[in-house]
Amino acid sequence: MHALTTVDFLVRLATGVACGALIGVERQWRARMAGLRTNALVATGATLFVLYSVAVDDTGSATRVASYVVSGVGFLGGGVILRNGGGVRGLNTAATLWCSAAVGVLAASGKLAFAVLGTLTILAVHLLLRPAGRLLDRAPAAGSDPDAPVRATLYLVCERREETHIRALLLQSLAVSGLTPTGLRAHRKDEETSSIQAAVEINGDVAPALEQVISRLSLEPGVQELHWHLDEEDAEREPVLA
Repeated sequence: MHALTTVDFLVRLATGVACGALIGVERQWRARMAGLRTNALVATGATLFVLYSVAVDDTGSATRVASYVVSGVGFLGGGVILRNGGGVRGLNTAATLWCSAAVGVLAASGKLAFAVLGTLTILAVHLLLRPAGRLLDRAPAAGSDPDAPVRATLYLVCERREETHIRALLLQSLAVSGLTPTGLRAHRKDEETSSIQAAVEINGDVAPALEQVISRLSLEPGVQELHWHLDEEDAEREPVLA
């Protein structure tokens, strides 16, 4: 293996940073959690780690370092995955960070053309497969009625002294969102807290319909816990990953 020159180092590093930044531009444009700088930094770090192993001229070291980079980025990706109501957010962002690291490893290994091709492929997945995914989301499942209402339950825990106010606010927020509860139950858990459950039927997408209600109630200082879930009979018909 020939010695890594300063020019080679700079060319490979610049390619890794540029490819990561290009991926980040698309993410930033769509206002995702990990945007331009994050993807560029992930690609830069992956490139530098592998460049180090190349610079010390240790046979086989680059492969080992690349495997460590994959593991490390896995922890980083886990930090951007968030639970949001009945769904999960950040899966695409975590996968994109993982891909940015792979692009950096390719650039650091001297496979500059492969790094560019990898970057273009990642961008194509985001730009071309997004409309296809939305079409699949809208496609009704076999044997299901797309116009049938979806039943969901909104659950919250609040301070007992705020129960009356929170219950009234919940009903008001549902009315503002055009939702009518099919059932409402309040239960005093202990001397200081109460739980409230509201069952609703929704025509259309569940998450947008409940988003306004969740956002409004989450601002109340007396609310200690707040989430929603689909009823069991509708769980298979309605996707919960976003």
